[in-house]
Amino acid sequence: MTRPPLLCAYGLCLRFGARGVLDDCSLAIAAGEACVLTGDNGAGKTTLLRVLAGLQRPDAGTLLFDGQPVEAGRFPPSVRRALQFVPAHPLLFSTSVQANIDYGLRARGIGRAECRRLAQAAIEWARLQPVAATDPRRLSAGETQRTAIARAWVLAPRLLLFDEPTANLDRESHAQVLDLVGRLVRDGAAVLIAAHDRALAELPGARRLHLSGGRLATLGA
Repeated sequence: MTRPPLLCAYGLCLRFGARGVLDDCSLAIAAGEACVLTGDNGAGKTTLLRVLAGLQRPDAGTLLFDGQPVEAGRFPPSVRRALQFVPAHPLLFSTSVQANIDYGLRARGIGRAECRRLAQAAIEWARLQPVAATDPRRLSAGETQRTAIARAWVLAPRLLLFDEPTANLDRESHAQVLDLVGRLVRDGAAVLIAAHDRALAELPGARRLHLSGGRLATLGA
């Protein structure tokens, strides 16, 4: 049985001055589906993710979430709560790993005891126990990325957008992040990943999209 799309985009167009970045781009992604977005550096992968996350307004095009139209930059609270964007260089507060992970929970008004319980579950899920009290400025690149993923996971999003989550990681950290992304998909989240990493493109069941010349194509279709 085909799953209904969670996020749909139709005819996205965006120009930066004389340069066309997105040219009539359309896509759909369902819950529990992994899509990997490839393309050369500067092809517009990050820009497309930002449009889909509601952080960048396209010049033209339509976005639908759960079948309802949404406007980039004006996503309703229900959509903002259902979506998490993890950038290539996550910004972490100079507090501790645990404080970063429970920040979004506290912002949603969740009580202190429940925040602590959920944050601890996220720390264990991402295997961050040894650095839970550490200032993020002292983390490795892999620990930083896993903290950012755990901070997104703890909010139980239905859709996660990742920009190069395994870039510049050593072999062990690469394997750990790859495992977390795979677990997100198996747990039913929709995941869209912009990446050059072949290991991500070869995630079981992942659909491959390629952005070139502003046009989006499905590879292997």
